[in-house]
Amino acid sequence: MIGAAIPGPDGRPRCPWGLSTEDYTAYHDEEWGRPVRGDDALFERLCLEAFQSGLSWITILRRREGFRRAFAGFRIASVAGFGDADRERLLADEGIIRNRAKIDATLANAKLLADWAPGELDALIWSHAPDPAARPAPRTLADVPAVTDESTALAKALKKRGVRFVGPTTAYALMQACGLVDDHLTDCVARGGR
Repeated sequence: MIGAAIPGPDGRPRCPWGLSTEDYTAYHDEEWGRPVRGDDALFERLCLEAFQSGLSWITILRRREGFRRAFAGFRIASVAGFGDADRERLLADEGIIRNRAKIDATLANAKLLADWAPGELDALIWSHAPDPAARPAPRTLADVPAVTDESTALAKALKKRGVRFVGPTTAYALMQACGLVDDHLTDCVARGGR
């Protein structure tokens, strides 16, 4: 079946994308689809998903440590304090994606989120997690959507609160990455956190 889980070098079946590089295999097996909680951790994922827009995820994954260094570990309070000199430093940093609009959105989002109550970002994002029983586990990659009603609602809720650079597709990628949904294929070794 095209797009179904396939055995990796260790014989364990995985989502096909999780076997394309060693970086993807580690990310697939250890992170993707696992619950992520906490404002700073979710801020990091939100930012990285925004930076990924229009690029391949492997580009972001391979620069993640550079992003973490550049953005003070994605601690909202720290990034909220960044000024013009930091912005210029980020625009010159070859260890990240030097996209002015995405950098500006990250800085603006940090300033916004610094004024939210502790746990508020976490609560808002997780309030959009769908009922796991509402959708069957995907059997092939063709069964995995790019956008859902929940991701559209999450993007709207974030935008309404002033968060920049997040649309329904980015919101769904965030939901997948942070375990709000489990889009590992039915036969995948990582399905359900196995």
